[in-house]
Amino acid sequence: MHYSPLQKARYAYQPKLPRTLTLPIDTIVPVFGEATEPAADREDLHRLFPGTYGMPMVSFAEGRNTTISKKINIGVVLSGGQAPGGHNVIAGLYDAVKRANPDSEVYGFLGGPSGILENRTLRFTDEYIDEYRNTGGFDIIGSGRTKLESEQQYAVCEQVCKALNIDAILIIGGDDSNTNAAVLAEYFKSHDSKIAVIGAPKTIDGDLKNSSIEVSFGFDTATKTYSELIGNIERDANSAKKYWHFIKLMGRSASHIALECALQTQPTAALISEEVEINKTTLKEIVADLVEKVVYRSSKGMDFGVVLVPEGLIEFIPEMKILIAELNDLMAANADYFQTMTSFEEQSEWINRSLSKDSSYAFSSLPNNIQRQLLMDRDPHGNVQVSRIETEKLLIEMVEDSLKKLRSEGTYTGSFSSQSHFFGYEGRCAFPSNFDSDYCYSLGYNAFLLIASGLTGYISSISNLSAPADQWQAGGIPVTMMMNMEQRHGEKKPVIKKALVELDEKPFRTFAEHRDQWYKETCFTFPGAIQYYGPDEVCNRPTTTLILEQA
Repeated sequence: MHYSPLQKARYAYQPKLPRTLTLPIDTIVPVFGEATEPAADREDLHRLFPGTYGMPMVSFAEGRNTTISKKINIGVVLSGGQAPGGHNVIAGLYDAVKRANPDSEVYGFLGGPSGILENRTLRFTDEYIDEYRNTGGFDIIGSGRTKLESEQQYAVCEQVCKALNIDAILIIGGDDSNTNAAVLAEYFKSHDSKIAVIGAPKTIDGDLKNSSIEVSFGFDTATKTYSELIGNIERDANSAKKYWHFIKLMGRSASHIALECALQTQPTAALISEEVEINKTTLKEIVADLVEKVVYRSSKGMDFGVVLVPEGLIEFIPEMKILIAELNDLMAANADYFQTMTSFEEQSEWINRSLSKDSSYAFSSLPNNIQRQLLMDRDPHGNVQVSRIETEKLLIEMVEDSLKKLRSEGTYTGSFSSQSHFFGYEGRCAFPSNFDSDYCYSLGYNAFLLIASGLTGYISSISNLSAPADQWQAGGIPVTMMMNMEQRHGEKKPVIKKALVELDEKPFRTFAEHRDQWYKETCFTFPGAIQYYGPDEVCNRPTTTLILEQA
């Protein structure tokens, strides 16, 4: 097989570990802290997780470990969307397992959680693992979105693990996947099974974080990849001086990606969904603000700019949030009848009759193509597929309409030419940055130590991440500590709460302090491609968000 020079170099890269994890593996011991509790819904969560509730925080320190060399078999599953660094979580786990006992085995469940249910596995070897070290993607075993959430599924998982002599499962996934990992751990414990379940925090969206999980893996690489592209477009915009570029970025539930990319590239404007929701900013007001920026820059001879738009923005706009909720309920209750309508005109007429007055007005005011996207096939939960709504094009069209009106009134004489972009898949499987390579390898190595310590229902945690890697802290967080109860499909369910952009914290405040200058002047910055070699401030720098949070 032919490899590029960069591939060869990355295969040879040795990820850095926290100082504690560099000790001989039989001299690393767990240290247990105080018992933990979630911030809310304690009674409900205690009732649902009697076996794993209230467990202590765990850290690791130097000491004599006489049991770590016991033979153990571990199964790994990749769950959900891809994120750079997933391969290194598995490589870190594998290396720790083999360092403790070369006779221990690591198995990969193929195609995500369904690989457990269908008993489709691959036994890892040195040669196989070496093909994937420090590379992007999840192609080492594939991923999937099957949810493990029923007693029947848990029973099958137990049967498959016992048949393979698997002692523990590492589930690498986001908030839903780690919630499912906690439920599976509780099931095994309540059924007197010795199979442990440990999680690893993954999502490029950055919304799996809290006081104990500082960042989910993949966020660093994805935002640096997008910021390179945004910087390239900014350079082009500043060269041609005739286009407004509207760029939609990943992030349905939270705007961490848009905020980080704004901090890295200083665009003309960036919308933050959480601010829109708190201020109850309407779509009309968003457009009016963008028009004001276009007109101001045009008056200064700058008929160009770059606008960042979070993928999930439309769900945070008050009238659109209500409209989407009504559409979801309406479509779910009348799915069969809706399928009998053969034309968009017929569908649109029925929708307008069936919606509330305000939502009908909101729906009718949207461009025809956006109306069609709102009525497209639903996701597996019966909801609008927000990622397929071209919010960036909606904003362009509405800004254009407003500018035409101003032009007809003689109050705007500039030129507005637009380009739209969506950066999504470009960042999910990129070559991991040094940060993600190191962080993910540490998460996997650390996960083995949690398993070897006889723990279950924990998520692998590496903290103090804005410091050099040798100063990072390794440990484990009980998943129940991060949970609350939320309404899902008509009933209360335990979930890990998604972390949204906090408007009173330093990353957003830094953005808010500078954004007026960014649109009144042209302040673009150009991060360039991810660097793997060179000074620490170039190749090992964490995200701006992390630096500001831990300053």
